[in-house]
Amino acid sequence: MKAIAIKDLKSLKAVKAEMLARAKKVREQEAARQAELAKAKAEQEFFALAVGPIKPLPAKHRPGHRASLARTAAAPIALQHQMDEQAVMREALSDEFDVETLLDTDDALSYRRPGIGTDVTRKLRIGNWSIQGQVDLHGLRREEARDALVDFIKDAARMGWRCVRVVHGKGLGSLGKTPVLKGKVQSWLIQKQEVLAFVQARPAHGGAGALVVLLAQN
Repeated sequence: MKAIAIKDLKSLKAVKAEMLARAKKVREQEAARQAELAKAKAEQEFFALAVGPIKPLPAKHRPGHRASLARTAAAPIALQHQMDEQAVMREALSDEFDVETLLDTDDALSYRRPGIGTDVTRKLRIGNWSIQGQVDLHGLRREEARDALVDFIKDAARMGWRCVRVVHGKGLGSLGKTPVLKGKVQSWLIQKQEVLAFVQARPAHGGAGALVVLLAQN
């Protein structure tokens, strides 16, 4: 009986020791887990302090959201503007304008705007102003000639030219040998505010097939 009792006592101690070892292991594991949790929390708090308060992104900045961009109207095309401007200027020059009462037909055809003295046309005839540029409308159709004249007068004014020559031809190639373009050119020039006066060119400068035109100063 005594041997059995001793054996039971040893067994009891062994069981107790094993239980204590298991409890210690559990405590160690729990302590390790708590240490990991504390470390993670500390890192999270450090990150929050470093970046500051975090706000959620507005809906328009969230992934998948399409930005709506304001569409700006395209700038007007310069070419279209030029065409419109040319159309206005072309319409402003009437083909029905009566020039007969405004022309002087003394020794040669001439025109001077009201307020311009006869000495101006006289000086134009004798070449007092040197010719700074010219446009040749000879052979052009009426619409082409009108557009070319409008562009030339505009360019001459931009260049600051005072005296220019406009070649319209004598009309010898026209139907019936009638100088149609010549009369049209005179009419168009009179309607242009930039034109102060014009005279028929001297023979050396085109004679009856051209006009010497005096333009206003800018």
